[in-house]
Amino acid sequence: MGLSLAGRSLVSIADLSREEIEELLRVAAAQKSGAVSREQMLEIARGRALAMVFDKSSLRTRIGFEVAMGQLGGHAVYLAPGDVRIGERERACDVARVLGRTADAIVARVSSHALIEEFAATAGVPVINAMSNLEHPCQALADLLTIQERTGKRAGVEAAWVGDGYNVCHSLLLICAICGVNLRVATPATYEPQAEMVARAQELAEQTGAVLTLGNDPHAAVRDADVIYTDVWVSAGMEGQAHLRRLDFQEFQVNPALVAEAKPDAIVLHCLPAHRGEEITDEVLDGPQCAAFEQAENRLHTQRALLSLMLE
Repeated sequence: MGLSLAGRSLVSIADLSREEIEELLRVAAAQKSGAVSREQMLEIARGRALAMVFDKSSLRTRIGFEVAMGQLGGHAVYLAPGDVRIGERERACDVARVLGRTADAIVARVSSHALIEEFAATAGVPVINAMSNLEHPCQALADLLTIQERTGKRAGVEAAWVGDGYNVCHSLLLICAICGVNLRVATPATYEPQAEMVARAQELAEQTGAVLTLGNDPHAAVRDADVIYTDVWVSAGMEGQAHLRRLDFQEFQVNPALVAEAKPDAIVLHCLPAHRGEEITDEVLDGPQCAAFEQAENRLHTQRALLSLMLE
């Protein structure tokens, strides 16, 4: 392998340079294609252990990391919300220190981004942010691999985000800025990405030439786009806002009419799970332009590549 991430944590996608992201995607593509054999992969993490601390339900993240660790010759231990009860049964720093002494790396999917930062500061082993209330870096890596596979390029791609400016949007802004992908974000008013995340992305974009724009018009965002990306309107923990959010987001549905405003060969992404009939229609999600299920598969390949580079 080329660049190594050995011993490093991934708290934010901005923890990685453009060269490191490109190397990770190269490894993911090589492993996915079979250029790296199963036998070779089994030696990468043989005898190593991954601790997975989750306080939220998960499908793609959990199965991606568990399968990846097995394919690399190691094993994963899943710790459900009731097993740990961080902050209730034990302080986060104590949990991190115990896990760091018993596992070779930690995956944490928790609400508090500050908690993941505390884990990374105290565990003594690599810590991977498997989603927090601020970012979802593992998703962003799979997004970029999917864009690369379906469009044949990264730099200069015109991408559009339609929906809530929440954690997935934050990581997408950062990775697009780092890798030279142009991104237009369209959200309802008051649902924009956090100003601090936008400012950080703009700083990174100045180094790569990526053009990042924010607005409140989904039609302007998707016009002549190569990629349209959406996410749920009501994320976990926001159920109390569901009625209001459905009203505020009703003009932001990704449906055939909106997709028709993009390039004829545009692809549609969704990080899943999808609320069919809300942020995306059946016709789009099940249609030929949708790459959401390839995107879901690529969670396995990029998470496996991330572990490969961290556990070298």
